[in-house]
Amino acid sequence: MLHARIAARAFNTPLLVEPTKAMAFLSGLGPRILGRQVEMVDGDDAAAGTATLPARAGILAGRLTESLQQHGDAPYPIVDGIAVIEISGVLIHRGGWIGQSSGQTSYEGIAAQIEAAARDASVRAVALEIDSFGGEVAGVFDLADQVRALRRDKPVWAFIAEHAFSAGYALASQADRILLPRTGTVGSIGVVVMHADLSGQLDQDGVRVTMIHSGQHKVDGNPYEPLPESVRDDIQREIDVLRFLFAETVAAGRSGLLSQDAALATEATTYRGSDAVAAGLADEVVDLTRGFARFRDSLSIPSSTARLPRATHPQPKEAAMSANTDAAETSPEIPDTEDTVQASQDEHPDALEEDRDMQQDASVPAAAAPLTAPIAAQQSNLAEVSAQLRQEAAEITEIAAQAGRLGIAIDAAKALREGTSPEALRRLVLDQASAAADARDIVAAPPSPVLPKSVESPIVAAAKRSASGAKI
Repeated sequence: MLHARIAARAFNTPLLVEPTKAMAFLSGLGPRILGRQVEMVDGDDAAAGTATLPARAGILAGRLTESLQQHGDAPYPIVDGIAVIEISGVLIHRGGWIGQSSGQTSYEGIAAQIEAAARDASVRAVALEIDSFGGEVAGVFDLADQVRALRRDKPVWAFIAEHAFSAGYALASQADRILLPRTGTVGSIGVVVMHADLSGQLDQDGVRVTMIHSGQHKVDGNPYEPLPESVRDDIQREIDVLRFLFAETVAAGRSGLLSQDAALATEATTYRGSDAVAAGLADEVVDLTRGFARFRDSLSIPSSTARLPRATHPQPKEAAMSANTDAAETSPEIPDTEDTVQASQDEHPDALEEDRDMQQDASVPAAAAPLTAPIAAQQSNLAEVSAQLRQEAAEITEIAAQAGRLGIAIDAAKALREGTSPEALRRLVLDQASAAADARDIVAAPPSPVLPKSVESPIVAAAKRSASGAKI
């Protein structure tokens, strides 16, 4: 078997990959790997044609190389505090690189970026830009757990750049929200194993391979003999277990939206656009650039809409619920915490005093006076304070993100707790940046014993004598 390393990744190993891509792989590269034409068994003839993976193109943040030049040594581009991690092509285990290489993305490279984003103080959220037909089982479930763990600290949205199948969807399903365009496709919650049987071709070539082995199952699934039924059953049981694990992982990521049974019931079907939303595999159909802008806007509010309920199913009942939710979002928020009420009293004592004076001077007796006016006034004051607090919190968060890009660590949460104003925080960042710049620019060095000592200019000397009254 030629190209043994490639063959070892493709044959007799469970794959989370969309089957038509597996067939295209065998049709296009099979002869080069195996050294002879490949005959498809139980496959779709229409899927046997050659196909290539879509070229990698950054939609959300442009090319990775250019973005890395702008953002220093970060292993991902950062857009307004959002780390954009691209997951594209064939997903493989044990790849020693970050990003895509020759149409492949490694789980280790993605994991390194996830870990870096979790530690990076300048990263407020993570966007997964996914365009993949899947890949290897090994490593994908651990990586899915890592993405889901990141969600506890920072919002994670998945943007499907047309395809998220099998292993690609296993990762997408761990995000807070999954957005896809009208033509975007997700799903294929299943497992596949390919076996190459070369025995017939070897007989024609007059070649007989003898497998000398110790252990009954040592050479199970080898390509030099037909696949025994017992071995086929063992492989089937193995991939059935992996499929249950796949569905369990999806259910953990899509908690409340897609159960394990519902994931299994898809029978590895793929869903496009609004059908994916209706099936619970995605949350919204939207142009990805608009969706990314919405993600950025949601981060400017402390109570981020990045954590809102995810599914927006296009059914009448759900549409009515969505309309009610929108109406509730546009109405003024009334914080009910004691801290917010106390802040309102501290920041607007004059307004509260005026309310009390108006109530005392009113012609209507206090007992008969309607309660709606004071309540409305209080709600107005609280809404104004709440809006002001949100605006200041957004400014502080943005200042902290900008400071992080300059290498200055700012704890935004601490600043909010201590009531630090945006102006004071901005002055602090500028002072620290100025001090750092001065420290870099000022270098103390002794006079050079080699270079000639500087001599005062005759013009300067004459000017000094003239100023002191001496004659030239």
